[in-house]
Amino acid sequence: MLSLIDTHAHLDEVEDIEGGIARAKEAGLVAVIAVGCDIPSNARTLEIAAMYPRFVFPALGYHPESIREPEIDANLAFIRANIAGAVAVGEVGLDYAKWVRAIAGKDLQKRVFADTLKIAKDSGRPALVHSRYAWRDALDLVISSGVEKAVFHWYTGTSGVLRDIISHGFYLSVTPAVEYHAVKEAPLNRLLLETDTPVVYARGREGEFKSTPSDVLRSLKGAAALKGFSEAELAAVTTENAKRLFGILGV
Repeated sequence: MLSLIDTHAHLDEVEDIEGGIARAKEAGLVAVIAVGCDIPSNARTLEIAAMYPRFVFPALGYHPESIREPEIDANLAFIRANIAGAVAVGEVGLDYAKWVRAIAGKDLQKRVFADTLKIAKDSGRPALVHSRYAWRDALDLVISSGVEKAVFHWYTGTSGVLRDIISHGFYLSVTPAVEYHAVKEAPLNRLLLETDTPVVYARGREGEFKSTPSDVLRSLKGAAALKGFSEAELAAVTTENAKRLFGILGV
């Protein structure tokens, strides 16, 4: 059985945690990186990680969709206070979709993102970056922060920014929606696998499914086909990439 790691899952949004974890283990997963978005989800993520030690590893974040001006200081303080028990800072970043900018404008998002990146740098943790429609700005902020380790989650931006992400030694993570150019262009030593659980894929089309961590097998199969490698080769490389990045070599 192949050893796999889901490097980006919102387990706090999963209703059947016990069943989801059991299916993940049956599918060959050796670890799940569970990400948070705000204080409630970060707190729940820490609880779930405590329930499944050495299998679920928490990342604490502040998603751009969750930013509310009066709550910023409390959210940042929660991450700082608990980062020692997490393997990454995430999910954090920028989102320039119109509806998100109506909640938190670009300047506010950039300020919060810079603050979360400082936590990542100060703690030596990787940053798990959301960058929808904000690819260049997100990369520029990561570079200027001095953060050495970052993952651009579900990257669908331009080839120019992609080349710069790779040249700086950052990573990209592959979802079950593998048909995007970053998967083809990124070298194996910069790739990770993820599900973004519980995202619904193929929404409104034949084959629609609500993802769980076991669906990282779909990410693997699709990426292997696109890259022209065997599933075993891709599984071995991406799993080792994740173990080194998150400091979980013993799983």
